[in-house]
Amino acid sequence: MCPVPDSDSSSHRDALLQRSWQRAWTGLSPTRSGTGDALCQQLLTAWQEPQRHYHTLQHLSECLLTFEHQRHHCQQPAEVEMALWFHDAVYQVRSGDNEARSAEWARQALAEAGIAESRVDRVVALVMATCHGADEGSTTTSGDPDRALLVDIDLAILAAEPARFAEYELQVRQEYRWVPGWLYRRKRRQVLAGFLERTRLYQTPALYQSWETRARDNLRQALGLAGETNRQGERQ
Repeated sequence: MCPVPDSDSSSHRDALLQRSWQRAWTGLSPTRSGTGDALCQQLLTAWQEPQRHYHTLQHLSECLLTFEHQRHHCQQPAEVEMALWFHDAVYQVRSGDNEARSAEWARQALAEAGIAESRVDRVVALVMATCHGADEGSTTTSGDPDRALLVDIDLAILAAEPARFAEYELQVRQEYRWVPGWLYRRKRRQVLAGFLERTRLYQTPALYQSWETRARDNLRQALGLAGETNRQGERQ
């Protein structure tokens, strides 16, 4: 089993990460022997780098737990699950090519493990589908339920319970703590408004039904608070 190097993580998170890795790894059927534990360890270490506050093991675990509940929507579940492990494996806040670098890491590591080239290409494409920012997401997922599900899972935080959504907002601010407050508020408002302006946030029909309303409520609430903060700042 892949070890979890975070002594503060709960036993539930440990078990989730272990069974997820084993399921994804064996599902991809690598031709070389081994369990992939060394690669798993490298990924877990990357997900715990000090510059991360939202893009952490918490986010990875939330994605993997959501995947467990929604994997029946997948055509190739092992590829989707492995893409979740890699989707933010490289994360430098000031960099604009994190997805591309994460995808390249996936390509190299999975090819070295002897995984079929077609499956490696698929994982890479899935990782790249998470380059969603605030643009209309359907262009990257149209006609592909696996890509749609992957992107929906990555954006599941928008439909979180209000307390978790508020924590998420604070975590994102921590990652961008070097940005002046007035500029951060302006840019963050643009990002959240961009999501709210989408025709739909979630492309998987079942998740659209379950998550869309709450996600939009969270976004409206955040934009209202952001607007009030901006007005207070302008008066100072």
